[in-house]
Amino acid sequence: MYKQKYKVMANKHEYQVDLTWKEGRKGEVCSPELSDTIQTATPPDFPQGIPNIWSPEHFLVAAVESCLMTTFLAIAENSKLDFISFKSKAIGKLDKVEGKFQMTEIILKPVLEISDENNAERAKRIIEKSEKACLISNSIKTKIILEPEIVIASVGV
Repeated sequence: MYKQKYKVMANKHEYQVDLTWKEGRKGEVCSPELSDTIQTATPPDFPQGIPNIWSPEHFLVAAVESCLMTTFLAIAENSKLDFISFKSKAIGKLDKVEGKFQMTEIILKPVLEISDENNAERAKRIIEKSEKACLISNSIKTKIILEPEIVIASVGV
């Protein structure tokens, strides 16, 4: 008897996020699907902004970056690519365009550590494919710049 290993995805999904204003320029974001509540605020770059709290700008950059990771993990698994670690840094650039602020570009700098040097080009192609398949990147007009780095693990260190 055939037993399906993976869950078949539906073509439509919904993700609910609830926000409650708390005070000043600060609120809390939560979801009935998740247990954590996250504080959010205007970033300190803006008038009355609050430092050390996640801002909508951080959430947008994090959404693109984490989508790259989750898409990469799925494609790497399906491609049977072995890797040791995946880390990433993302930088979002906010500019005023035609009188309105917008995130004009997000630079993604994933670092993938692999043990087999022969898989370096393949690993890079899988990261590039992951960026092109990322549903968040495909949903926004922001320019996405991918700067992947493939690191070969040192043996015996």
